Amino acid sequence: MTDGNLLQTAVHGDDAAFRVLYERHRDAVFRFAYRMLQSVELAEEITHDCFLSLIKKPARFDASRASLKTYLCAAARNQAIKHLQREMSHEELNPDLPISDHWNPLKQVIGAELSTVVRNAIAVLPPLQREAVILFEYEDLSLAEIALIVNADVGTVKARLHRGREKLRQLLAPYVKQGAQTASPSTGP
Repeated sequence: MTDGNLLQTAVHGDDAAFRVLYERHRDAVFRFAYRMLQSVELAEEITHDCFLSLIKKPARFDASRASLKTYLCAAARNQAIKHLQREMSHEELNPDLPISDHWNPLKQVIGAELSTVVRNAIAVLPPLQREAVILFEYEDLSLAEIALIVNADVGTVKARLHRGREKLRQLLAPYVKQGAQTASPSTGP
């Protein structure tokens, strides 16, 4: 059954159809919200709110414009952005915000695994770059799908993704060099 058919059935009170939709898409929505906000509680709340909104206002979903996964990720994005705006009320949401000077990756990840290092690096990206990297690299969405989610053109998404990747390269450079030095044989006495 397609997502559209399941949604129509769920709207008319079929709990099983709703469960199928929820199980089909909840992980992607949760992962995206978690990676944007770094909070299990907020990610769970956003996931819940996205599905609740979908069932209350199913007409907002247009299968001819996007897949249900794309629609739900866009809804999660909007809620995450609202949360970030409240959190950073004194700052304007800007893709080119500088990385905080007090963040020292080496001190934060001594003894930690690479996944923690990468997660921390992604967390300090400006929100618009962070969402582009997460949606492309982790959720495996195309640039066109991301453009639909973030309501921007593909060129803008591509630029955000490029800037995000460049900042990640800079942030992760010490670890890449350290890994290469560890892997190479010692030439000393």
